[in-house]
Amino acid sequence: MIPNFDDDDTDRKICFIASKGTLDMVYPSLIMANAALGEGIETHIFFTFWGMDIITKELSEDLQFTWMGNTAMHPPGKKMHMPQGMAGLPGMTKVATKMMKKQIADLDVPEVPEMVQMIADAGGQLWACKMSADMMGLEMDDFVEGVQDIISATDFIELSEGAQVIFT
Repeated sequence: MIPNFDDDDTDRKICFIASKGTLDMVYPSLIMANAALGEGIETHIFFTFWGMDIITKELSEDLQFTWMGNTAMHPPGKKMHMPQGMAGLPGMTKVATKMMKKQIADLDVPEVPEMVQMIADAGGQLWACKMSADMMGLEMDDFVEGVQDIISATDFIELSEGAQVIFT
């Protein structure tokens, strides 16, 4: 069944848990959060573990992509799969990252820092995980503009009450 979005008044809430910091794992939560905001849905993203790279000033513009461990990797539009052994060769992460960034740019999808800012500007709530921040020695000054606060898992559970929760 396709949801009905004709009604502008919605009490829907959606919360994403962003736990990974590679380009292929970053975009799903950002794209879905942006789409939810466009539908008028209250939207939260809880960044934890390597997902913290998405909102860390020092790292957010230098996210990488590797196909190491991704047995489904194949060149765009090709049926052949990339040999796993090649992924570990020197320079392959740089090549794979460049390829993915070009594909994303060709679709006119904003780069990660711009997309995070768009989400914050549209009213999306961005939260950093306290345990992850403590482990990584990060404080509020280390995060990009738009991050609301550093909160605990308990705080996130409370704010996500009644929400659809998606782990990415």
